[in-house]
Amino acid sequence: MYSCNQLLQALEAGQCDAPLSAVYTAGGLAQAKARALHVTQALADSFAPKGAAALFSGPGRTELGGNHTDHQRGHVLCASVDMDMLACAAPNGLNVIRVQSEGYPALEVDLADLSPRPEEANSSAALVRGVAEGVAKRGYAVGGTDICAVSTVLSGSGLSSSAAYEILIGNILNYFFCEGKLDAIELAKIGQYAENVHFGKPCGLMDQMGSSVGGAVAIDFNDPADPVVEQVNFDFSKSGYALCIVDTASSHGDLTDDYAAVTREMGAVAAHFGKAVLRDVPLAEFHAALPTLRAECGDRAVLRAMHFYADDRRAVQEAGALKRGNFQAFLNMVNASGLSSSLRLQNTWSTADPRQQAVPLALTVGEYLLDGKGAIRVHGGGFAGTIQAWVPEGRTALFKTGIEELFGQGKCHVLRIRPQGGCVVVS
Repeated sequence: MYSCNQLLQALEAGQCDAPLSAVYTAGGLAQAKARALHVTQALADSFAPKGAAALFSGPGRTELGGNHTDHQRGHVLCASVDMDMLACAAPNGLNVIRVQSEGYPALEVDLADLSPRPEEANSSAALVRGVAEGVAKRGYAVGGTDICAVSTVLSGSGLSSSAAYEILIGNILNYFFCEGKLDAIELAKIGQYAENVHFGKPCGLMDQMGSSVGGAVAIDFNDPADPVVEQVNFDFSKSGYALCIVDTASSHGDLTDDYAAVTREMGAVAAHFGKAVLRDVPLAEFHAALPTLRAECGDRAVLRAMHFYADDRRAVQEAGALKRGNFQAFLNMVNASGLSSSLRLQNTWSTADPRQQAVPLALTVGEYLLDGKGAIRVHGGGFAGTIQAWVPEGRTALFKTGIEELFGQGKCHVLRIRPQGGCVVVS
């Protein structure tokens, strides 16, 4: 273990180059090293810790398949990406967690009472308190910690900055107070608990699982308490395509009601059959009841249920295509998922603000720039925020230029799938 000052010295001497290079394969060692030095120096300057210090990473995630299927206990395909939150942390011997995230106000969470606080809803403090409570509920004595963090996971980007934050905090507490005994799946569940109960967002488990496990991950949520998780062995760097996430500059941070309506309407269809989720309703029974469902639940609910059945099946097929190395088949299904999200799920714009349709505009312009190649779809929760495109490497510059002419410089992010999930980078 390093003290904070020893960690600084080790970073400067190149003694941490190997673990940094293992996690940060994109952007180069120099950039990774500079970020690591920056957060470590910030911890030293802000808190002057006396004990052991370490570096931690919580990556963003991208949804590859299964749009709004997780909350119905369906299948998803997701992956961690090379945008992440990097933190240097150390125990402080107090009963408080203090966090300084660059660009955000400092926060303190008193560990004496970890119960949810209504006044903290929708805040980073709620996530910290929720993760701490989740760890404590599993029998571990959480202690005070000082944390300094920087992030390349854009807030409202659809890369799930909240899940990256939860997984970052979870890994820090796991390392210092749990002897590393909480695995990636358990940490994901703790993150979801923090977001559902403390933060107040009714999300499924996909975001946290994609950030925590690492690489491409196929998940079956039939048993949400014990999901079946399988890492999909596929080298995306050899596919010939770049993964582009386009920020349409339309934040989805205030669209909780839109997200909740998807869950509510799918649930209403399931309730017609006496079930809690659509996963438990056979497709044939659903189709036989369509006339009744239209009258009882409304057409939009019926269409959203249709989307679930199709995208749930498609997520499994997408994982299978990657396992077989058939990337073109995967791309074809990504396009089909995008069409279903637009027409059936209807999550590309919000009825609360019909003048704002940045996502459909980005999809339309992106489709034109792709010229029949690659694939494009809404990304994540939808209604605003981002789109995802798989762009042939020879057209990446053209695609990026064309998109940014419309949405602004720096709005098209070219990402890589990262093999590692949330982790201790240097200890």
